[in-house]
Amino acid sequence: MISSELIRALPKTDLHVHLDGSLREQSLIELAKERNVSLPSNTVEGLNETVFRAQYANLAEYLHGFQYTCAVLQDAEALERTAYELAWDNINEGVRYIEVRFAPQLHTHRGFSVKEVLQAVNRGLERAEKEHAASPAVAQHGEPPFHYGIIVCAMRFFTAGFSSWFSHLFDLFQDAPEETYLSLASQELARAAVRIRDKEGIPIVGFDLAGREDGFPASAHKEAYAFAHRNFMQKTVHAGEAYGPESIFQAITDLHADRIGHGYHLFSPELCGPDVANPTEYVDKLASYVADRRVTIEVCITSNLQTMPNLKSAQEHAFGKMLERKLSATLCTDNRLVSHTTVTREVELAVEAFQMTPSQLRQTLIYGFKRSFFHGPYTERRAYVRQIIDFYDKLVANA
Repeated sequence: MISSELIRALPKTDLHVHLDGSLREQSLIELAKERNVSLPSNTVEGLNETVFRAQYANLAEYLHGFQYTCAVLQDAEALERTAYELAWDNINEGVRYIEVRFAPQLHTHRGFSVKEVLQAVNRGLERAEKEHAASPAVAQHGEPPFHYGIIVCAMRFFTAGFSSWFSHLFDLFQDAPEETYLSLASQELARAAVRIRDKEGIPIVGFDLAGREDGFPASAHKEAYAFAHRNFMQKTVHAGEAYGPESIFQAITDLHADRIGHGYHLFSPELCGPDVANPTEYVDKLASYVADRRVTIEVCITSNLQTMPNLKSAQEHAFGKMLERKLSATLCTDNRLVSHTTVTREVELAVEAFQMTPSQLRQTLIYGFKRSFFHGPYTERRAYVRQIIDFYDKLVANA
């Protein structure tokens, strides 16, 4: 039996966590009050009853709460505070590496640029990293330090007026097909991310595509991903969350995805389109393709349970099949606030639901470190992973 105490102590990662979905509830209330943002309730209990519920009808309803979190994250102070608190929330439960993702273009406005947004988030994360590195646990007792990376998210769709970042695109291409300005917006973000990474030294380690899959295919963002690919930025894509297996294949082949966000519908032949002659065979071959290429799946069990009415229990989640087929998969929170979860809770849920063995747990957690988009030279990453493994094995041996 793997105890909750051991799971909490073990070194863990979170490779799929959204900044704007992971605020502390009390911080959201305080930030809203300071910034005159109206919330449905000004109490934690009220927000959990009206917005951040245990269950949602679908993904669109789940995303409803982000209008409030994004509204308070429109200045440097709020972004830095939220990033700092998120880092420490992770450190305090044994998480030693995170990749915080968000769409910086949704936090810009006149006088507050994408660069300033990213600088603010980086300040918060870096401050927590340095504080932890100076703590007795690391400085004196040799525990692994905390590290982080930032992933910027392009959007599968957006609406006019949602951000000043997009306004000029609507003005220039208001009569063009929607795919035109979606593509240009993603390309503009990719160029900004590479430029800021290289000139400012901010650890922007990956490029992502988020938002509704159904009706908004990844093909519109091929040029942006090609640019990121040419400039040695690693890539992940939300795929197989609200659409079928073909979305995952498109992410890997058209967008050069190194990892897949969610990937829940990898084993859903019933969701294949009419162009797939044999859906069962297609899914089997796709799973083998993912395994052979070691494309890592960023699994978010609680989030999927909340947004998929047909998913009745954790035991039904596709992570079980991923374990059976020995895919590279790691456990993530998606949104700590919206899903009321932690990395420890996600690991506990998986261990109980699938009766994971100590070997399976070790492999799953170590995958997170090995398949991270670690900022820094390979030799540094390798030494860090070795430190993590040694610390992990020591904890297990002494448990």
